[in-house]
Amino acid sequence: MERVLRIRQHTRRGERAPHKPLLLLLALARFQQDGGRPIPFSAAEQPLRRLLDEFGPPRSTSPAYPFHHLTNDDAIWVVDTMDGPGSPGPVLGRLRTPGVQGRFHPELAEALTADPSLVAQLARALLEANFEPSLHDDICQEIGLELDGIGLPARTERLLPPRDPAFRLQVLEAYEFCCAFCGYEGWLNGTAVGLDAAHLQWRSYGGPDSMGNGLCLCSLHHRLLDRGVLGMARDHTIAVSRKFVGRTPSAVTQVKDLSGRPVREPQSGLPTPEPDHVDWHTAQVFRSPARAAA
Repeated sequence: MERVLRIRQHTRRGERAPHKPLLLLLALARFQQDGGRPIPFSAAEQPLRRLLDEFGPPRSTSPAYPFHHLTNDDAIWVVDTMDGPGSPGPVLGRLRTPGVQGRFHPELAEALTADPSLVAQLARALLEANFEPSLHDDICQEIGLELDGIGLPARTERLLPPRDPAFRLQVLEAYEFCCAFCGYEGWLNGTAVGLDAAHLQWRSYGGPDSMGNGLCLCSLHHRLLDRGVLGMARDHTIAVSRKFVGRTPSAVTQVKDLSGRPVREPQSGLPTPEPDHVDWHTAQVFRSPARAAA
């Protein structure tokens, strides 16, 4: 578990780089489905590209990079060619050569075979360490990964960013249990339903559980924020990605028409979203460019 969570990830100016975790999640799903047979690059290229497009940073990245560079981490990943073990490099043309395939290092493959629950445990740890919770189900559905309700071992918690259990209630109370984007509020037997405390800068990338990094959002707009469909401009207006396509009346009223609207402010005297966290989301998650104001 420690070895997988400590894989080296490319960092430059604080950019988000979940490329290796996405490859590992794809490989874990394949291990769960077929018992760990090697994955030809030709079979991994398109699924990995889609994962990078959907859940990676806004910039375009080649699936060749994680497929090759994960071999540099300790006893995690091996790439074979027709001539034997050894990656031909992070170049698409070379990796597309017949016979190039990736597989888990024998030590890791043996551990996964000996303990079937380890697949789900590693997957949960990778998801927690690299993605907001609203994206976990989407990623698992995309790759066909079954977690079967298996949680993390207690000892793993120390390897992940700590959570503040008070954060959610603090944020919801600050926004008076209303979505800061659409104004939705809902209650069932005295309990707020369909409302979340969203992070602008993700916890997995240094975002704190603080009011200056939080927004009260309905479940729909929280998920769209984390997918980069929605964002927030420095003037505290809502940004809607021009890449979003929605033609039905509900898509127009619930998403497109939000463009340029002011974000609901928290109660007087409480912190508003801080510019650094707004800028992080704009650079690392939001799918630019933004639509013109509705």
